[in-house]
Amino acid sequence: MQKEIAKEGSIGIFDSGIGGVTVLREIIKILPNENYIYYSDSKNNPYGDKTKQEIINRCEEIFSFLLEKNCKTIVIACNTASAIAVNTLRERHKDIPIIAIEPAYKMVYDYAYDKETLVMATKGTIESERFNLLYNKYNNHKTKLLECVGLADVIEEGNEEKIKKYLEKNIGKYKGKVENVVLGCTHYPLIQKDIGQVLGNNITFFNGANRLAVHLKDVLIENNLINENVEKGKIDFFDSSENEEKEKRFYKFLKGEF
Repeated sequence: MQKEIAKEGSIGIFDSGIGGVTVLREIIKILPNENYIYYSDSKNNPYGDKTKQEIINRCEEIFSFLLEKNCKTIVIACNTASAIAVNTLRERHKDIPIIAIEPAYKMVYDYAYDKETLVMATKGTIESERFNLLYNKYNNHKTKLLECVGLADVIEEGNEEKIKKYLEKNIGKYKGKVENVVLGCTHYPLIQKDIGQVLGNNITFFNGANRLAVHLKDVLIENNLINENVEKGKIDFFDSSENEEKEKRFYKFLKGEF
């Protein structure tokens, strides 16, 4: 009986804001019958500018919230939180599967090793031990690392003019100089089109959302936690700032209206 209840429990997903919707979209494509609880911590966004301990403490608070909602597994959709807090969270919560996003730098190694690459990520992600282990292992020696300080916050705000000005100022210098772009924050795919317009049309984008979705399904199968209900699941949204506009934008992005 407990196993059946666990199977029907929700998959908890959290991010520093609504950017993790880009991960949720990929997950739903292969797990449409699951129930989801999405937690947007936009009150405390961005994570990339916070200390390691601040991020860990905030993630622990969100974990407690999601566990109270009967989540059977939890997905960390924030690259910064994954890079800094996942090891601590796995040590503290050994009884629940934890799936963590990470910058898709290995995909460059696998599919486009010899091309000039730009990694766009938060300061917290680029400086983290977890990312540096990944980077040093798969470094193609043609990679530029760019700390996009404040970009997630600008995307969260949703001001298109600010986004355009930010990109022109900070990545315009790479136009014609890179062929690969690693989107190392779940917010960035929301403005992939804008990034392409600044850098040029020959850019190949990489992000880890699809691979995470596949891995999540494998973990659910391995732990006998797949929801066998044939009906499509439901999605519940929570935001720490309690801003109704965030919820509207979340569902708009979820429908693919980028």
